[in-house]
Order: sequence, then structure tokens, then C-alpha cells
Amino acid sequence: MNPEKLDFIKNDFPAMIKKPKGDEIPEWGKMNPQQMIEHMTDSIRIADEKITHAVHTPLEDLPAYKGFMMSEKPFRPNTKNKLMDENPPAITNSTLQDAVQELEDEIDYFVNYFEQQPGRVTSNPIFGDLNYGEWVHLLHKHMVHHLKQFRLMQS
Repeated sequence: MNPEKLDFIKNDFPAMIKKPKGDEIPEWGKMNPQQMIEHMTDSIRIADEKITHAVHTPLEDLPAYKGFMMSEKPFRPNTKNKLMDENPPAITNSTLQDAVQELEDEIDYFVNYFEQQPGRVTSNPIFGDLNYGEWVHLLHKHMVHHLKQFRLMQS
């Protein structure tokens, strides 16, 4: 597992997403900052099994998908998520600050979940079974993608 990427997830990402006021226009996509933060919270909930989905990727395609996921190649702008409708879901928190706090709480839960269960593997609906290090890599990649979406991180 990459400790720098874990540190980014635990510290850098939460600090960076506190900057938006909530009305920023994304470079691509339809989510506003709060929807993006809540989307990231749900992504972490998939990792720690609070949300479960069947794997949508055909079994024979999983090695190629996982190979991309584990690479340093970024997600492209407007990458389609098979789990999301054309329009983003309604927000669930009353404020942007509440959404950030919920995300920080979920990150803490995620870290504790895997640290208390060494060797634990959970299912990602796109990339298949992932261990803690693979989840850290994927979540880091996903977070960087959305930071770029809102110009909170340079390409």
C-alpha cells in the first residue's frame, strides 16, 4: 500500500474540498461540488461494504480494467460511471460543510475497517475484488480526477 496516497486521502483531499463555496462550475460533468463530495463518500462506502453492488464488468474484461485502474493513467474527463444516471443524484446533506464532515468520517471508517481486517478484500462494481492497497490506489485516482474537475488541482 502506498502511504503517500493514503495520506492524500486522509489529509490532502479533505483540505482541498473545503475550498469551494458550492456554486463552482465544473470543467466537465453535471455535478456541483457538494454532489461530487457525496459521490466520493459513496465510493468509499463501496470500499468498506456499507454499499454493495454486483460487478458490472464481464469477467473476461476484469484483468484489463484492473490493469488500467492500477496504472498511473488518469481517468479521462467525462468518464462514464455505469452506476450513475445521466443526471447526478440529489444532495443528501443540508450543507457543503456537512458533506465534507460526512466524507471525513467515512474516510476514518474506511481506514479502520481495513486496518482491523488485514487481508480483507471487497468488491468494486467496475474493477472486481480489491484489497486495501488497491482501494487506496483507486480512491486516490478517483479523488484526483474530481479535484481536476473543479480546478482544485492542476493537471
